[in-house]
Amino acid sequence: MTNDAAADPAEALRRGSVLFMGLELAVGPGALVPRPETELLARTAIAMLQARGGEPLVVDMGCGSGNLACALGMALGAAQLYAADISTAAARITAINAATLGLTARLHVFVGDLFGALPQALRGRTDAVVANPPYISTGKLDGERASLLENEPREAFDAGPYGLLLHQRIAAEAPDYLSPGGMLACEFGVGQERQMRLIVDRTRAYNDLTFYANTEGVLRCFTATRR
Repeated sequence: MTNDAAADPAEALRRGSVLFMGLELAVGPGALVPRPETELLARTAIAMLQARGGEPLVVDMGCGSGNLACALGMALGAAQLYAADISTAAARITAINAATLGLTARLHVFVGDLFGALPQALRGRTDAVVANPPYISTGKLDGERASLLENEPREAFDAGPYGLLLHQRIAAEAPDYLSPGGMLACEFGVGQERQMRLIVDRTRAYNDLTFYANTEGVLRCFTATRR
């Protein structure tokens, strides 16, 4: 199959799988179908963690189908990964993908509300938190973007009245789990880079905020390091 299915969630769901970072991943009802644009975040996080070396402990927050956790797990052979989602369906699909790729021993899946899903033992020890949170406003989902909800769950898209709620929470809560110098890496919506800068700066918890553009020159993800 080709990555064309990723641009058509209905087709990907019909097939039951989609390609992401060269990996064929299962998809199903109740979880976001991985999109090609999220490969920018995956490549960025992989490159930074490879440069650091060692045996990183990585959290995929809001894991959906587990595409980020699986991509990082396959690229970083020594990494220990923790994937969390509020959706039990998403956690189930992530676990299926981990098993198919032989990652079950290194990729641990949890269900719950953001960092509340994770073991307390990870606090202050995590080398990286990667996330592709929802970034569409409730109003747009009830209007011009309503078609997104035809095949995928609202919680995969709805980020509150301004489309920023989950980024605000993740940026504020991640420092409790990141080690000093640990990395937060997030995808965001087109045109949201100014809001991302404000959200990260207001926490007073990060250094080295850096934005990354796709091949069209559009900024779509950022990294920042825990002070």
